[in-house]
Amino acid sequence: MSEYFRKLVKRDPPPAALIRFRCAKLHRVASASGDSKDSEYNTIYDVLKSRGWKETDVDTEWNIFWTDKDWIHSFFDKIHLDPHQHVNHFLNHYELTRKDLLVKNMKRMKRLCEKEGRLEEAARYNICPITFVVPQEYNMFVEEFKKWTGSTWIMKPVGRSQGAGIFLINKLAQTQQWKPKQDWGPSQTKKDPEDEESREGPELYVVQKYVESPLLIGGKKFDMRLYVCVMSYQPLTVYMHRGGFCRFSMSRYSSDKSDLSNLGSHLTNVAVQKHSGKAAYKRTGAKWDVNMMKSYLVTLVGMETVNRMMSDIEAIVIHSLLSVQKVMINDKHCFELYGYDILIDTDYKPWLLEVNASPSLTANTMADYDMKFGLLDDLLTLIDIEKYLTGSELQIGGFDLLYRDGMRFGPPEGSQHTSYLGCQNNRLSQLERLAKTRAWELRKERQGSKEG
Repeated sequence: MSEYFRKLVKRDPPPAALIRFRCAKLHRVASASGDSKDSEYNTIYDVLKSRGWKETDVDTEWNIFWTDKDWIHSFFDKIHLDPHQHVNHFLNHYELTRKDLLVKNMKRMKRLCEKEGRLEEAARYNICPITFVVPQEYNMFVEEFKKWTGSTWIMKPVGRSQGAGIFLINKLAQTQQWKPKQDWGPSQTKKDPEDEESREGPELYVVQKYVESPLLIGGKKFDMRLYVCVMSYQPLTVYMHRGGFCRFSMSRYSSDKSDLSNLGSHLTNVAVQKHSGKAAYKRTGAKWDVNMMKSYLVTLVGMETVNRMMSDIEAIVIHSLLSVQKVMINDKHCFELYGYDILIDTDYKPWLLEVNASPSLTANTMADYDMKFGLLDDLLTLIDIEKYLTGSELQIGGFDLLYRDGMRFGPPEGSQHTSYLGCQNNRLSQLERLAKTRAWELRKERQGSKEG
């Protein structure tokens, strides 16, 4: 919360009075009156307004533009940005966030490490379930499928989200749900790397071996949505939020292979679960805070196992970003908030399901709204548009520095926890302490300049 800095660090005029923002209308809905021109913003708009910044619709006169992916692909290369301007996506973010490209980059890094004899490092890229991209790797998929008799596989469309187009199979004949025709010739080059709708031939899918022993809580399947901010890819600078939430299925999990069409017990996407009709969804939003999940697991299996699991999740984040570091177009105007989806199995091993470039910032409960509001407020403090920070901070609100230029960061040696993930989010008290420290440092600098 920048109010601590504004109160303790006096400037005339206040920096907030000079800052302008733009915010894309990321969620458009028709109003009750049926007027389709009415739009609503998600949580980010509330946060931007709460900081006292002024909204603008001018194309280029802004300090920060919270935009959508279409704008980045269409306009970013066509305009000149001044040093003080920031946008919330990297130009080719899809190298990490498109399901097929994520798998390609992870496999490439693994092969590179193996070629160089770094076998231990190569093993750290085994963080996704066995995955193939079809139709290109269909024959390879068939060979692997035959090795796992009776196994279940999940098919996900590359260009869609929120659970759309996903289905499960345990027989090769069931892939007919995906391939509308047999012409699997080479795909034509597309202008937009993320546009799959105009693609001729079968829609691109990834097919993954289903994690058949997911960890259950209360008999229900869940995954974790975690938030990671990349400030730069050169050098790679990563902050991870210590919060986040578990997304639960509203139906009891069943491994019965005779009913694979019951996606409600297999998919935890909010877009799927909101149609469950369960009263518990309206009360909880099918979400549970990561801090509460961590505390529960500590009582269940002990601190050592939970510490290993949380450290492994951090390693997943780091290695997924390292896999795209050299192909990502770095730009000093860009930052990105990613939503990582992580599944835990019964051995407490985490698996990376996917990375989202535009994680949902809408809320379905007040607790969800409060969490996301604090997350985004801390993110804007981290970007430091008002120029209060030094750039060397290890914690800013709920964000902890995880990785910078080859060095991994975490709790001090000897701490009870080996990861800040899921620890108490002391964001407000930490920001107040940070503001007091910066105010003292700035006063000392001014005194030194006067004496000099």
